[in-house]
Amino acid sequence: MLILSRYGRLGASSRLRMFQYEPYLRSINFEPEQRPFFDDTYLMRLYQKRQTRTLTGAAFARRLSQLFRIGPNKLLWIEKEALPWVPWLIERSMLPRSVPLVTDYDDAVFHRYDLHRLPFIRRLLGRKIDQVMAASALVTAGNSYLADRARAAGADWVEIVPTVVDIDNYSLRSDSNVLDTPRVGWIGTPSTWTEFMVPMMPLLETVAGAEDARLTAVGAGKAAASHPLLDILPWSEQTEVTSIQDMDIGIMPLLDTPWARGKCGYKLIQYMACGVPVIASPVGVNAEIVEHGVNGFLASTEAEWREALVTLLRDPDLRRRMGAEGRKKVENQYSLQVWGPRVAGMLKDVVEKSRSCST
Repeated sequence: MLILSRYGRLGASSRLRMFQYEPYLRSINFEPEQRPFFDDTYLMRLYQKRQTRTLTGAAFARRLSQLFRIGPNKLLWIEKEALPWVPWLIERSMLPRSVPLVTDYDDAVFHRYDLHRLPFIRRLLGRKIDQVMAASALVTAGNSYLADRARAAGADWVEIVPTVVDIDNYSLRSDSNVLDTPRVGWIGTPSTWTEFMVPMMPLLETVAGAEDARLTAVGAGKAAASHPLLDILPWSEQTEVTSIQDMDIGIMPLLDTPWARGKCGYKLIQYMACGVPVIASPVGVNAEIVEHGVNGFLASTEAEWREALVTLLRDPDLRRRMGAEGRKKVENQYSLQVWGPRVAGMLKDVVEKSRSCST
């Protein structure tokens, strides 16, 4: 199996949607080979808001080399598309016709094209991802918004596969993590901080100040402006769990946009896996992950956000109960232990169907 991922391990989408399944794939005799488009240096520069043009050119050269050297694989597993910003007719000509394609989507990448500000891009690439989906033997989508797009595009086989966590790596926060000053936390990237958290900061700062709480931002980097109540922490794969365990409340605000509806609620699943209650905007899959009043709260308006924050900040017992419910839901519905065998089985079925069709 050749895995044409978008990123290396530093990229959450590639790590979570593809790489973490490798032990399950190997257990059924797949031999997965990873070939990222962007390397980790690209992502580090991107998050630091440094120039990436040269690295982007190198990424295209690397991917073209990968496509020219595809060996006798039984399956191609592609994250989103093989050649970003390249028309499907060209991309299709570079992919082997005899090898079945499986494509995976954890965000609404098609909106980068069909909602682009330039009419030329919309005309040239607006239906590209639909064409990729239609040519795939299997499309795995992180939520129903993405799955519906794949079905409308004409994909023969579409499965909703949530973004999941390895619960062996996510333990419940212990009493040693409980501090006198409660913490409202967020984890993500600089771009998502700017888009979704910056508009929330006046409210969060006001509530934190009134309730003697602190705010934590993991991964926001230089996009987060300093504030006396805000602790800005770096993200790393090695420390992300302990950073979440130090939170008392995990939040995920979103704007109700086409792009946001394609998100897969991964940070909510991370919070819940650590037994942290959540507050989220009821956009897209968030409304499925969060059971209002059970494992957290859904909040649309400023008044609803304020009420949810104050309620949880003032009630440690409620935080514990909701956190326990969240952990239970992750174990049952959003864990690698549940989905690893399922995804491996789907990919095996693709190969077996391809074999039967060729005989």
